[in-house]
Amino acid sequence: MSDNIAADQLRLFIERIERLEEEKKAMADDIRDVYAEAKATGYDAKTMRQIVRLRKMEKHVRQEAEALLDTYKAALGLA
Repeated sequence: MSDNIAADQLRLFIERIERLEEEKKAMADDIRDVYAEAKATGYDAKTMRQIVRLRKMEKHVRQEAEALLDTYKAALGLA
């Protein structure tokens, strides 16, 4: 009996994961559509992705990354 219960529980987990994967794909499609819409309006999608990535970072982490980038750019004569 416990084997049957374990199999049912496993099946339910798998089905939940499958539903979430479908939702994740739909969400990714929606995000791609927004970037395409922004690009059609004249915005640079690559730059927008960088901004989104930066906004996810904590302020101190972002500042450290920007300082390190500035240091590297200066060392290579890009600043």
